[in-house]
Amino acid sequence: MKDALRIVGELERSVSLIRDEDADRLSEAIGSSRKVFLAGAGRTGLMGKAFGMRLMQLGYETYVVGETTTPAIAEGDLLVVGSGSGETKSLAAMAQKAKSVGAAVAVVTIHPGSTIGLLADIVVQLPGAAKDQGEGHFATIQPMASLFEQTLLVFYDATVLGLMRKHDADSSQMFTRHANLE
Repeated sequence: MKDALRIVGELERSVSLIRDEDADRLSEAIGSSRKVFLAGAGRTGLMGKAFGMRLMQLGYETYVVGETTTPAIAEGDLLVVGSGSGETKSLAAMAQKAKSVGAAVAVVTIHPGSTIGLLADIVVQLPGAAKDQGEGHFATIQPMASLFEQTLLVFYDATVLGLMRKHDADSSQMFTRHANLE
């Protein structure tokens, strides 16, 4: 399990580079929004779904973009986009649409200067192994965007912990909103 230990080491280094003030801005935006919408593609989208579940269990009105029961986004709402590149065309279109109706947009990305990063009201930069391995990025033993996706999930879970403290909530209270038709 040496590879697992190396992965944990990479993840520890990655998480240590996240700026607290960026995370705080996202938490504040979640708290002041009427509805929170989560979007992401592929494995990054799965991390967003996990985050959306926890926000719902905390009592936030939360939706995952693309689900059949997701309502229209409107002014006063927040769209949280997870995108390593910040260039995924479908996610950029969603961010543009959200902005056009007066909703706020937050992006969690490796590249704050990306298309979605420039559209966003809130940008949270996560380190990750980029394709170009340029400045601010580092190599990883893991395939593709695994390091970003893992860092994203840890970041989202840490955000939930902060919101739990803010609401003086604990897991037992969250379990009252846990799915019971499983």
